[in-house]
Amino acid sequence: MKNVHEIEIKIEGDSWASCLDKAFKKANKEAKIDGFRKGNAPKEVYLKNYGIGSLYNDATNEAIDIAYKKALDENKLLPVVEPEVSITDINENAVTFKFKIITKPEVKLSSYKNLGVKKEKATVSKEELNEEIEHLRSELAEVVVKDNGEVANGDTVVIDFDGIVDGKPLDGGKGENYPLEIGSHIFIPGFEEGLIGHKSEEEVELQLKFPENYVNDLANKDVTFKVKIHEIKTKVLPEINEEFFKDLGLDVKTTEEFEAEVKKNIKEHKEHHIEDDFTDQLLEAASKNLDVTINPEIIDAEIHMMIDGYRRQLRSQGIDLEQYYKITGTSEEQLHKEMEPAAVKRLKYRYIIEAIADEEKIDFSEEEVDKKASELANEYGMKVEELLEAYGNKDIIKYDMKMQKAVEILKEVNTK
Repeated sequence: MKNVHEIEIKIEGDSWASCLDKAFKKANKEAKIDGFRKGNAPKEVYLKNYGIGSLYNDATNEAIDIAYKKALDENKLLPVVEPEVSITDINENAVTFKFKIITKPEVKLSSYKNLGVKKEKATVSKEELNEEIEHLRSELAEVVVKDNGEVANGDTVVIDFDGIVDGKPLDGGKGENYPLEIGSHIFIPGFEEGLIGHKSEEEVELQLKFPENYVNDLANKDVTFKVKIHEIKTKVLPEINEEFFKDLGLDVKTTEEFEAEVKKNIKEHKEHHIEDDFTDQLLEAASKNLDVTINPEIIDAEIHMMIDGYRRQLRSQGIDLEQYYKITGTSEEQLHKEMEPAAVKRLKYRYIIEAIADEEKIDFSEEEVDKKASELANEYGMKVEELLEAYGNKDIIKYDMKMQKAVEILKEVNTK
């Protein structure tokens, strides 16, 4: 492939001698040589005892950065993934590295205009309005105890439960004073439904079956849950009045004004999603006009980036990736394979937007980039210096600006 560059770089003379000297000073600090304290043996004595080969490992670690920079500078290359590197020759006079450097593949985008994608219009039905109002009422609902009532959908029950599989206690299937909202579908199918109609202090035995797509050792297995209902709580929805409007933080006084405000918020939310969908559909349509061959190494790097993001997301929920693999009965190899189509899609979309930015000759002055950096710093409550440290440098901010502008142009040229 044209974007794969195999380059040999030799580090020799004073440059290699300097690397060997640094390696010697490091190794000499730990060298045990009769008649000398650690770090004090002359180089000639050290070499006589250990040989110059003992310095090669640390010396090549010093030299590799020099060689890599030289390979990039001399060949004017901008790598997109970490290079593969090997040592083809090494001796006291020189070391030769062989780099496999992968740059961005050649991208040809034949057309990104008049793609035939139509943007939806945001409308709000009466049903959607009523659903959102009920949702808002539910958020501010008062929770009260049902003293003599029965469990109904939407109630919260406080329960003890014990799960039994194959005559043995279910691992992780026991809980005490557990609050469960009926209809939340947190438990397996049939559990929450099986409590409906029962009263406080009742004991219920549920004969259920784990779903087919459950973890491997429990899938399709019969399970018995013994449940004790301690308490039933239900929601009392607030009246739609001025007090309710104030609790929501809305500056309205009448039901008509309230409904108009809710409708506006729903419409704005829909418009945001419609814009995202419109962009995605345009990129999907443009990808059919894209000619690019993506190296497996680039795809792998993108997948690893996605997995790292997923790892951070799980960690924020108190789960590590290894636990996730155990719970789901999957592996890193499976997750890697599952993420490949999304990774290829992300790369293609990125190449399309970059191609549009190049075609439209999008660029920003240093002053415009500085202004954007200042705006972002204010938005995140940071100093500009802190923002730049987080981003890496101004070039990344400029790149993001170009990508955003290219997306705007893509939408503009397809809405005329």
